[in-house]
Amino acid sequence: MSTADTLRLFVAVDPDQAAVADLGDLVDGLAVARPTPPGGSLRLTRRDAWHVTLAFIGEVPAADRADAEEALAHAAAPFAGASMSLRIAGGGKFNKGRFTVLWAGVAGDVEWLGALATAVRRELRRAKLPIDDRSFKPHLTIARPADRLPPDALAADIEALRSYAGPPWNVNDVHLYASELGPKPRYTRLFSANVGTVTLGGANERG
Repeated sequence: MSTADTLRLFVAVDPDQAAVADLGDLVDGLAVARPTPPGGSLRLTRRDAWHVTLAFIGEVPAADRADAEEALAHAAAPFAGASMSLRIAGGGKFNKGRFTVLWAGVAGDVEWLGALATAVRRELRRAKLPIDDRSFKPHLTIARPADRLPPDALAADIEALRSYAGPPWNVNDVHLYASELGPKPRYTRLFSANVGTVTLGGANERG
């Protein structure tokens, strides 16, 4: 968890409000969104926190924030004038048992998005910041139900996600976030870069 001396950082792009609302309508009908008894939380992710992670940096000294911002600015610059359209589509689960994670997929200009993710990771490495080297699979985390959802209900949720295709949105910005863990995770936008033009995002909290 982040402290006054450290920050838990990641880089992401965010779906627009129309995409969030449309996916939210689907999620409202899933088993993972139904009320659960005490101790049975399916850890549904709040829709105001939905994002597509490009790079996870993790816990670093707070002083490293400036290096992360500079790296993000350098990564975004070559994409000036580019046009990228994405949509939330498909879905599935990662892992199994108590590690099960339900996710929604991303379609559209995913090759462009992959190139942006590669650039972001390259510049973070050049800044000597730690990053998670897992292969890039663009997605939004919907819930972490673990093994608390009956298998047939989980299968039905996955099938609903697989057949889903939401409205397109244009990606204009990439963001550096700080995250705070806990029962109610909080994401604070620290910095944004858009089509090669760097803008300070300010302290914009989500969650």
